[in-house]
Amino acid sequence: MKLVRFLMKLIHETVTIELKNGTLVHGGIIGVDVAMNMHLRSVKMTPKNKDSINLDSLSIRGNNIRYIILPDSLPLDTMLIDDEPRKKAARTRAGIRGRGRGGPRGRGRGGPRGRGAPRGRGR
Repeated sequence: MKLVRFLMKLIHETVTIELKNGTLVHGGIIGVDVAMNMHLRSVKMTPKNKDSINLDSLSIRGNNIRYIILPDSLPLDTMLIDDEPRKKAARTRAGIRGRGRGGPRGRGRGGPRGRGAPRGRGR
């Protein structure tokens, strides 16, 4: 399971987030998008070496997040189960059937040359 998919399941949980600049943010998760941007409500933000600030809501850009501190009461074993069905890998043309004798291997210089094809300029 990808980290972002796990974080998307944490909606309505209260977490503490440490940002790369040292700021601590404590609040409830409203939403998480695929870029790991987090939207919080009832936020208490404590900038490094400063007094805390209370905010109604806050959005954090995903690449500014250093740590996400989860509550101890969170059932990680049930949340980490991947509930999305797996997609079957798309087969390529070469994977559908074999090459046969002397088929192109897709390596080296020049085009495909099997048995009986001319080799080039007669050298």
